[in-house]
Amino acid sequence: MLEQVDLDHKTAKEDYKAEHDALMARLIVLQVKAMQAGIGTVVMFDGWKGAGKGSRISDLAYNLDARYMNVHTLSDFDVHAHREFCEKHPGVTGFYPFMQEFWGALGERGRMTIYEQGWYAAARRLMAKGDDPQARARETVESIGDFERILADNGYVVVKFFVHISQKEQERRLRKLADNPDTSWRLKGGGIPGKDEYAARYEEFDKTLSLTDADHAHWVLVNGEDKRTANLTIARTLVTELERALSRKEDPAAAAAARKAAENSAGALAQATDPRTRSAEESALVLEAARAQAAEQATFAPRHSRFKMVDRPVRLADVDNTLSLARADYSKALKEEQKRLGELELKMYRARVPLMIVYEGDDAAGKGGNIKRVAQAIDARGYTVFPSAAPTKPELMHPFLWRYWTRLPKAGHVGIYDRSWYGRILVERVEGFASPEEVFHAYDEINEFERELVEWGAILLKFWVAVDPDEQLRRFEEREANPAKQWKITPEDWRNRDKHPQYAAAVDDMFRLTSTPAAPWRILESTDKLHARVKALRTINKALEDRLG
Repeated sequence: MLEQVDLDHKTAKEDYKAEHDALMARLIVLQVKAMQAGIGTVVMFDGWKGAGKGSRISDLAYNLDARYMNVHTLSDFDVHAHREFCEKHPGVTGFYPFMQEFWGALGERGRMTIYEQGWYAAARRLMAKGDDPQARARETVESIGDFERILADNGYVVVKFFVHISQKEQERRLRKLADNPDTSWRLKGGGIPGKDEYAARYEEFDKTLSLTDADHAHWVLVNGEDKRTANLTIARTLVTELERALSRKEDPAAAAAARKAAENSAGALAQATDPRTRSAEESALVLEAARAQAAEQATFAPRHSRFKMVDRPVRLADVDNTLSLARADYSKALKEEQKRLGELELKMYRARVPLMIVYEGDDAAGKGGNIKRVAQAIDARGYTVFPSAAPTKPELMHPFLWRYWTRLPKAGHVGIYDRSWYGRILVERVEGFASPEEVFHAYDEINEFERELVEWGAILLKFWVAVDPDEQLRRFEEREANPAKQWKITPEDWRNRDKHPQYAAAVDDMFRLTSTPAAPWRILESTDKLHARVKALRTINKALEDRLG
């Protein structure tokens, strides 16, 4: 691809100003229109060392409205420290996953996020860490492809600029930097590439550009030897891409789902009547409507996933609500398993193994009590509990996985999720907070996310906490009668009992389409909470022992 760039082309000064000024005037208007329409823009600059990427960003940013943009510079990366980390902690590739930095820097839809170097530059640094380069290349290319596609599917325009210069021009610029004490630090200890090194890097760049050029995130090659030509190429591209995005028709289903999700975030969701006050005829009508809606929503889920699933994913029909544990046996087992977990957590910390525990389940099933018994066993400084309430307005203005990419435990720590990213294919599917198309894509977006967590080195445990409907009703009524527990019961809990058919169908689709071998679903039979608590601790301990040997 690089041979397409005409490095000899120069734009005359007298031709430049008028066209550039006109383009920037259009671009400023488009930037505001994109903000009003909720269209995000992601602009990534990659290219040769010394090609002038920073100058191109500065020229662009100078002309735009700073209120609707942010610039992210790739963080410093010590290859030797990274290699040492991986050698000491096999199976864990860093304190956070490779793509976490770029997810964290992502601005809301409506803003422009500019990445000065980005995921491709970071991937090249990872290649230097010394393990299997081909395996690492496959993983990073998959991670990058997932990220760019999710952005495009979630209302972002993705533009990737590669700034190209010749070997002779690169050498001239880098020597100039090296000779000036005020700029020599920019080389960061690296030498000036020779002809052979430039040729090898040229081949590497060209291959990467060809492999990662996609309709939804295509590469634009920039002549970095002439700043006027470069600035015009960048401005023309952004004007074209934003005009194209603004001309697209809005998906009515997605717009309706977004409005409903915003109402829920603001606490305006209408509540149903208490089912205990209805007549038998009214209850029958509610159930009939719920079953009809469950059948309709079942069409939102794909028939198959491109990911391999376990041979026999669990189903709600598999739940054995008779499992129980005597109080005396529970007390003894709880003490033993908590002590065991406390010891394993110390080893886990030293080995820098991240542990992520996901709790989904029925209302009043005992998730909170289960989490409490796990947390009691480990150092309070080593874990974080992440609850998933209704998304905030900033969270709704990002792809749904953003708030979980920014809530990951550091390697060696524990992240406990009281509900999770599965809300997209559970509550958002059932309540209509996501469109059918958004739900359809979410299953494999989740699988992609979890694959990256596991490849990073995380132990990922996913629990479905189940309770018999009659026992759930008893717990609801007990909470209402107990002033100390009334805060635990809300009108929404009663609404969800009405929606049992929809949730049951959604849960079985979730099991069927997201139970991968690396992250299968496990059921905690919690009609007896004592049994569920001990089972969770034993499962966690077994997973840690398997990893730590």
